[in-house]
Amino acid sequence: MKDHFIDPHPGAPKILFIGMSESSHNHSWLRLLEGANLNVRFFSLPALPPPDDWPFPTYITTTRPPMGLDPTSRSCLYKPVNPDRQPFLLQRVWNRLWRLLTPAKLAQQERMQAWLAEVIRIWQPDVIETVGLHPPAAELYLRAREQYGLQGIGKWVLHTRGGSDLTLARHDPEQVDRIVPIIKACNQIICDNYANFDYLRAMGARETQFSSLGPLPGTGGLDVDLLSSSAVHRPSSRRMILWPKAYDFTYSMALPVFEGIKIAWERIQPCEIIMLYMVIDSTRAWYKTLPEEIRRSCRVHDKLPRDEVFALMGRARVALAPSLVDGVPNVLYEAMASGAMPIVSPLETITPIVKQHENVLFARNLYPHEIADALVRAMNDDDLVDEAAKRNLVRVRELADRKTIAPRVIQYYQSLA
Repeated sequence: MKDHFIDPHPGAPKILFIGMSESSHNHSWLRLLEGANLNVRFFSLPALPPPDDWPFPTYITTTRPPMGLDPTSRSCLYKPVNPDRQPFLLQRVWNRLWRLLTPAKLAQQERMQAWLAEVIRIWQPDVIETVGLHPPAAELYLRAREQYGLQGIGKWVLHTRGGSDLTLARHDPEQVDRIVPIIKACNQIICDNYANFDYLRAMGARETQFSSLGPLPGTGGLDVDLLSSSAVHRPSSRRMILWPKAYDFTYSMALPVFEGIKIAWERIQPCEIIMLYMVIDSTRAWYKTLPEEIRRSCRVHDKLPRDEVFALMGRARVALAPSLVDGVPNVLYEAMASGAMPIVSPLETITPIVKQHENVLFARNLYPHEIADALVRAMNDDDLVDEAAKRNLVRVRELADRKTIAPRVIQYYQSLA
C-alpha cells in the first residue's frame, strides 16, 4: 500500500484514532487537536464517512463508500460506488459468487484487520487510540495487533465511552472475558466518569494505566462562553421543557416520562414541551396516547442539527433527561452552560459531580412520580432555578470547558509520544 497522506507537521508526534468516523463525539474530541503540533489520522470502523469538512485524513472501511471523496484526505478499503449506476453483468455475477462462497462478515473483518495492520506498519504512529468498547474498536485493534505482531509500534490508549461501555457489560461474564485482555494489553485508559475507573479496577486495570487527565467529557467539552451568551432571559422567566432523548432504548425508557408529564400536567402549565429524537415507532405510538390537551403544548422532532438543539437549550427552563445507564451525559453539561435546570437520574456516574437542589433535580427513570415531582419543583420554584443556574455556570467551567481541556489534552498526547 502506498501511503498518499501527507503529514502537516513532519517530525511531530503521530496519533492514529480507531473508531466511528460518523460519530459527532469523535468529531468534537479530535477537533481539540486542530492547529496543534500533532499529526492525526482516523481509521474508521464500517460506517458513514465523516463530513467533507472533517480535516483529518481518514481510512474508510465501509463496503460501499460514495464517489467523490477527496483522495488527499480520504482513503477507501473498497472501491467507491455510484449508487445510480449498476455494475456490469460479469461484476454482478462475481459479487454474488463471492457472497455465496465467502462468510461475508468474516472476510470483511479479516480484510479490515489486514489494512489496519498495514496502515500502522507504514505510518508508525506514536499513539494508537481506540475509541469505545461498543462499537468494538478496541477488539479490532487487539486482533490486528496479535495477528500481525504490532505490539512494538506506538502506545495504546483505550478511550471508554460513558455508561454504555461498562455499566452493563461488567455483570456479564462473557463480556468481561472479552474486555479483560484489552485492559491487560493497553498502556493508558481515558474515561468520562469516575465510576468507569472503579469498574476497570475490578477487572484488573492498574492505577498506572489511568490517564492523568482524569474524567473528561467524551466530546472534549463544550464552548461554555458561547452557550451561556446565547441563553435567553433568566431561567425563571422561561416556560419550555426540553426533553432531548425522547425515545426508548437499552439505556433509557420514554413511557415513565410520559406518565410523569401526565401526573404533573395540572401543576406545570402553561409550558411548552420539546421532544427530540423521537425516532422509535413504539415511542411515537405511546406519545399519541397522551391527552390532546398535553399534545397541543408539545413539539416533536426526530433529529435536529446540534446548533438548533443548543438554541433550544438556551430557551429552556428545564432539561429533562432521566436515564437507566449513562456516563456524564452531554445534555447535563449543555443545560448547565445554558441555565436550564437539569432533571437527571441519580446514577453513580453522575452523583459524584453534581448535587441535588444545588445543581440538579434527581429522578429515577422508572419512577413517574419522581419525574413528576421534579418537573413541578423546577417549573414553579423560581429561586431554585435561578440560583442553580449561577452555580452551574461556575461548575461547568470546572468540568467541561473546551478552552481549558484542549491544552491539557494536547500536552497529554505529546507527553505520550
